[in-house]
Amino acid sequence: MKTFLNALAAILAAFCITCCTSKQDATLLSPDGKLQVTITLADSGAIYYTLHRNGSPVMKSSRLGLIREDEDFSVNMKLVSIAETEPVKDSYTMLHGKKNQYSYDANKKVYHFENSNHQKLDIVFQVSNDGVAFRYYFPDASEDLKKITQEVTSFYFSDEGRAWIQPRAKAKSGWESSNPSYEEHYLQDTTVNTLGTSETGWIFPALFKEGDNWILISETAPDRDYCASRLLRGEHAGELAIGFPEAVESFPGGPVYPQSKLPWQTPWRIIAIGSLKTIVESTLGTDLAKPAIDTNTDYIKPGRASWSWVSLKDDSIVYNVQKRFIDYASDMKWEYCLIDVNWDTKIGYDSIKALVDYTASKHVGIILWYNSAGSWNTVKYHPRDLLLTKEGREKEFSRIATMGVKGIKVDFFGGDGQSVMAYYQDILEDAAKHKLLVNCHGSTLPRGLQRTYPNLVSMEAVKGMEFVTFSQADADLQPNHCAMLPFTRNVYDPMDFTPVYFSEIPNVQRKTTQAFELALAILFHSGVQHYAEKPEGMRAVPDYIQTLMRDIPVAWEETQFVDGYPGKYVVMARKVKDTWYIAGINGETADRVLTLNLPFLRQARGVLTTEGSDSRSFSQQEVAVDDAGSLAITIKGNGGFVVQVK
Repeated sequence: MKTFLNALAAILAAFCITCCTSKQDATLLSPDGKLQVTITLADSGAIYYTLHRNGSPVMKSSRLGLIREDEDFSVNMKLVSIAETEPVKDSYTMLHGKKNQYSYDANKKVYHFENSNHQKLDIVFQVSNDGVAFRYYFPDASEDLKKITQEVTSFYFSDEGRAWIQPRAKAKSGWESSNPSYEEHYLQDTTVNTLGTSETGWIFPALFKEGDNWILISETAPDRDYCASRLLRGEHAGELAIGFPEAVESFPGGPVYPQSKLPWQTPWRIIAIGSLKTIVESTLGTDLAKPAIDTNTDYIKPGRASWSWVSLKDDSIVYNVQKRFIDYASDMKWEYCLIDVNWDTKIGYDSIKALVDYTASKHVGIILWYNSAGSWNTVKYHPRDLLLTKEGREKEFSRIATMGVKGIKVDFFGGDGQSVMAYYQDILEDAAKHKLLVNCHGSTLPRGLQRTYPNLVSMEAVKGMEFVTFSQADADLQPNHCAMLPFTRNVYDPMDFTPVYFSEIPNVQRKTTQAFELALAILFHSGVQHYAEKPEGMRAVPDYIQTLMRDIPVAWEETQFVDGYPGKYVVMARKVKDTWYIAGINGETADRVLTLNLPFLRQARGVLTTEGSDSRSFSQQEVAVDDAGSLAITIKGNGGFVVQVK
């Protein structure tokens, strides 16, 4: 009888698995039914997923799985069971970004696998109307340190698939061995299968087009137990795979590749799918991020900042110049002034305290620069090494917070290894204890960390305005480059591009018009927007431009994508209180004639600011949106515009 019961149990178990792993159960749909993900298992036990939108394929069959030092979860896998589909709903607020109120609605399914040694791996999928997210989870418990050597996750495009993607610089290359800093120009509208093999690969977010579908691939929610990743060439042409950082990308003595005790989960892989409007308005990067660990956010004030270094460089970091930039911020009603490199010796702590005291009557907060670096680069700027240990951070943060400093800018990080990602979070947590804002430069992407750590107001990770001041080659590419960023780097995360430069640049011919520069203040979002223009340059523009620069906020209540194409042009509308700002730039040299569709502004009247008689002047006129919500606009070559509607 016992033998019979065992046999019967085995038959029932096999029957259950067969039922549970039917194609229908292996499929997960978005709430609106338009997106579909399907999991399949090959004869080799390799796991694959496919994506469809409105019945059309978004990607070819792509890989899933991990390889640990002790176990292989990439082949010889068995699908044990599939959990029932469950709804996921979330709502949250953000202090800055493309809007302030967020909601997330998705369907979730967990696929339970085990390998040939009966070691468990769960793959968690969540599908929302704007995209797909998935992560891996080891559910077992173990005090032993497990190490992942490879993640085989891939994204496989057809022969027609096209890419807008940024190459990744080799670690410890570049100026003072300070790469990777995510500061390259994008490859644009190239076929995925001709990207070739790259030792360094490409960074997130990466934009693709497959048929009528646009796809933005990134990751979010890295914890202290995982590295940040990149894209490398997969097994086939047209296939890109998750790659880990280079071996040198570590905090001294810390790990590069993922390692942790069990249970253990990975960051989310996120794939936004849909129209360009869907991509630009997507919030998956923060929707999947961990909620704020600290609800004491009263001290976090988004705002605008004056900043001398970008235009005047090292020699400007002296007391009198910084006092002038504080007066400039006060006159512009901006909230902050950033004091950059070498302030500790060229100004000194006592004089910084005097400047902080001076700002009290000016309603301007001081932000101080720090070099994060230990041994991972050779940058000589200082103060350096003060933030490397918890004791050092506590001492320095306590000192400057007591002085009344409002925030820090930390520069020149050491890459994307697990220990460096933990170092970012160490700085953010310790700064929050002392109510200090944090802006990171020479850095990786935020990857949703601004939701988890609300005092993270911005990160660079972009070839920003400073590069335009360095070389003519970068200035020549600026219009095109800026027209790429709203579709890629700035979709999910704050970006410290440091925009708006009206003045002429020594030894460099600017290619952008004045109206182009003005529009960047609206198109680019950052929790603290550091403006590149200096006081005399701002005084030289018309009063109505100065008024606009006083009024434009950084914390938006609503954002809508209006029109555009990556690298060519972009038009966006952002709202705060009762005012809409519609801004656009042209990344090409030929004029572009547009009819903007603005149904939310039917019959509204506003003020259009654009170029005047030449590229270095402005003009203003009243405009009206017609009954159908249409507004005709011509954007000059390398030009821009702003429409303000109250």
